[in-house]
Amino acid sequence: MFARQRFGMHPGLGRVEALLSRLGNPQRAFRTVLVGGTNGKGSTAASVAAMLRAGGVRAGLFTSPHLTRFTERFVVDGAELPEAEVAAALAELRPHAEEVGASFFEVITALGALLFSRAGVEVAVMEVGLGGRLDATNTLDPVLSVLTNVGLDHTEVLGNTREAIAREKAGILRAGRPAVTGVAADLRPILRAEGADLWALGEEAHLSVQGRGWEGSDVTVGNPAGTVRLRTPLLGAHGAANAGLAALAALRLGLRPEAVQAGAQAVQWPGRLEVIPWRGTRVLLDGAHNPDGAQAVAAALRELGVERLPLVFGAAGDKDLAGVAAALRSLASEVILTRAALSPRAADPASLAHLFPEVPLTVTDHPQAALDALAARRAPQALVCGSLYLLGEVRPLLLGETSEGRERWQ
Repeated sequence: MFARQRFGMHPGLGRVEALLSRLGNPQRAFRTVLVGGTNGKGSTAASVAAMLRAGGVRAGLFTSPHLTRFTERFVVDGAELPEAEVAAALAELRPHAEEVGASFFEVITALGALLFSRAGVEVAVMEVGLGGRLDATNTLDPVLSVLTNVGLDHTEVLGNTREAIAREKAGILRAGRPAVTGVAADLRPILRAEGADLWALGEEAHLSVQGRGWEGSDVTVGNPAGTVRLRTPLLGAHGAANAGLAALAALRLGLRPEAVQAGAQAVQWPGRLEVIPWRGTRVLLDGAHNPDGAQAVAAALRELGVERLPLVFGAAGDKDLAGVAAALRSLASEVILTRAALSPRAADPASLAHLFPEVPLTVTDHPQAALDALAARRAPQALVCGSLYLLGEVRPLLLGETSEGRERWQ
């Protein structure tokens, strides 16, 4: 299945619909929440799932990509499904996937539906992969849709304007059904044209955020159903906004404020401004790989009082790397360039040097070499950023864990 990553993404719903049909349409066994957007999908989806669990709902969480283990993509009631269970379901699914010519992401979407149906999931929170309208997850029929935001990413597939991307992402909305969004005001008419019962932050709902430094934020969510106050460990203004949007979604699903509060406080989402103490250094991991994400990270660090720190940076070659680097440059006291060893999409570290003019540079060819260089600096804190695939290799090195060692494309 991992070999199928090489064949890329093929937008369209026909193959995954045929695959699900062959499996007996397992997606009909549970209700679905779709979570789309350019950035923040994962943390928002994880927050919604945590709130459902706190409300006594058996919740499934489907996310992508994974950091270290493939089974991270399939979580039920807060726990990854066992690898043996996932492998057995995949073996059962395989001949059907081959028959219909399903892509990697289509296979794992159907696999998630099959696993969740067998696990007795009541509500599955599904993170959309790419776009929305033609994404494999859009074959599921959501009772609620969430759109976090819209920015310029995957422009080669979704279009090169925010408006074009918004139209693609709005495809997960359903006429007459509830939806929530944090999308900017100028793009909301595109979303409203889908006819969903949409609550937007800044219109039907409002957020008030009080930062608590490295402990997260207190968030007040005002909405047509009342007001709820919660505390989230997610760092930065963008983390608080994602938690607030998740709370709005949870309230629309009928959860009580107490469940929303408990779930918000319990959420964990690795690799997004995650703090890992390592050899006397507070290492921050963030998968920001587009300009909007990098700007959010930079703003969050300034809010936390971080002026300058070493940056370990590596990224896929098909991203807007100039935009990402521009957002991070002012934070970097120096830059250690590297690449995800298991990702053929990763850019040659030496080719990134021009993105950081007048900043001290070290070029390494492997994440371990980058960490060795970082350890020699004995810095009080550092940021590892630019690619989730890079984080997927750095994180186990920091924690003393093993990685699965498979080539990563998606």
